[in-house]
Amino acid sequence: MSPSEQPLMLKSFPRAILHVDGDAFFTSVEQALHPELRGRPVVSGRERGIIACASYEAKALGIRRGVALHEARRRCPELVVLPSDYETYSLFSKRMFAIMRQYSPAVEEYSIDEGFADLTGVRRVFRASYPQIAAMLQEQVRRELGITVSLGLAPSKSLAKIASDYRKPEGLTPVAGRHIHHFLPRVPLEDVWGFGKNTVELFRKHGLETAWDFVQRPERWAARMMGKAGREIWRELRGEAVCAVETEAKPRRCSISKCKTFTEPSADADEVRARLLRNLESAFIKLRRHRMKTREIAVFLRRRDYHERGWSVRLNRATGLTREAVPHVRAVFDQLFQPGTEYRATTVVLTRLEPDAHDQFELFDDPLQVERARRLTKAVDRVNARYGKHKVALGASLYLPKAPRNDREDPAWRKAHLLRGESARRRLALPRMDVAC
Repeated sequence: MSPSEQPLMLKSFPRAILHVDGDAFFTSVEQALHPELRGRPVVSGRERGIIACASYEAKALGIRRGVALHEARRRCPELVVLPSDYETYSLFSKRMFAIMRQYSPAVEEYSIDEGFADLTGVRRVFRASYPQIAAMLQEQVRRELGITVSLGLAPSKSLAKIASDYRKPEGLTPVAGRHIHHFLPRVPLEDVWGFGKNTVELFRKHGLETAWDFVQRPERWAARMMGKAGREIWRELRGEAVCAVETEAKPRRCSISKCKTFTEPSADADEVRARLLRNLESAFIKLRRHRMKTREIAVFLRRRDYHERGWSVRLNRATGLTREAVPHVRAVFDQLFQPGTEYRATTVVLTRLEPDAHDQFELFDDPLQVERARRLTKAVDRVNARYGKHKVALGASLYLPKAPRNDREDPAWRKAHLLRGESARRRLALPRMDVAC
C-alpha cells in the first residue's frame, strides 16, 4: 500500500467541526433584499472607491475585491455598484449565527460572515448523520435568509475551513477522518489556513506542493520550520482537534479606529484637516459609548498614490474628551501634511484604552476645567443623540459641506428608506426588503 493510500486515522468524526462561510456575503445580502439584482454583477464599496465584495456574477467577469471601481466599470459597464450597508450585513450575520446555535450551542463567531460550530454528539438529537445535519443547516439559512453558505465538515477546525472553500458557492464538503489522506493531496499549500505567502515559498524550496506533502514530513520538522504554529497546523491537518471552538465573548476592545476615504483626493489643508478632525470626533463618540478612555492617539494621512504617513502621540492622562485631544491631533497634522500633495484618506486610531472609571490628574492639571469639559461633552452627546450625529461639532468641520459631493457619498438603501418613526441615528434592528408592487 502506497503512503497516499494509508489513512491517517480510522475514525470518521472523533470530533465533528463545521465551518460555515457566507458566499460573497455582502453582495448576497443585497441580492436577497433586492430581488431585481439577482443574476446581475453586483459589488459593494462605492463609498471607498474600491470593491469591498463582489458577487459571483461579477467574479465570473474577472472583478475581484480590492479592484478600483473605475477599473471595474471599465471591464463591466453594466456593473451594479452599491454603498456598503454594514448595519444590515450585521443583522444578517446575527441571524445566521442564531440558526447555527439551533444545531449546537458551541458556536464561534469568527468574523461577520463565517463561524465554527462543534456538532460532536448532536446526531442523537437530530437522528441524522453529521453531513445530513450540516445540509439541514445550509438549507435553513438559504430558506430563511435568502443567502447561500458553503460548509466544511471535518474532525478539526483547520480541515473544516479548508473544506468549506473547496466547493464554492453553496458547497458542502465533509472530510471524514478516514478520508483525510484522499483530500489533502488536492489541497495546494496556499489554501492551508495559517500558511502565508512567504511560508509557502519556503516549503516549495523544500519540495512541498500540497498539504499532504506537509503532513508527510515529521512533526518535529514542522515545528522547526514554523515553531508552535507549525506543530499545531501539522496536527490539525492530520485530523487532531488541537484548536477548540471558542464560544467565549470577544475580549475587551483594544483599539478604536476611524478612517474616511475622500470622494475626490484633495490638497487643501483646511479640508484634509477637517476630515481628520471629523474622524477624531467619531472615534471619541464611539470611545465614550463603550465607556472607555484613551492614552495614545495615532494619526495617518494617505496620499493619492496610496502611500501613507503616520505619527502617534501619548497623552499624560487618559481622556475620553474630544476637546482635550484636538490640540495634539492638530500638531501631528501640521507635522505630517505636505503642501501641494493630494490626499485621499485620513485615519485616527485610539489605543492604550482603559475603563472610564476615574481620573488620575497630573500636578498642573486643572480638575475644575476638566469637569467643565466633561459636562459640555455630555451635553453635546445628548444633543447629537437626539438630533443626529455631528449636529453639534468642531468648528473646523464647517468646511466639510463645501466639499464637492458625488454618488460615492450617497447612503446605503436602508438608511435612505426609513420606516415611520425612524431617524438617521435611530432605526429598528430589521432589514428592509425592496419589493416592487
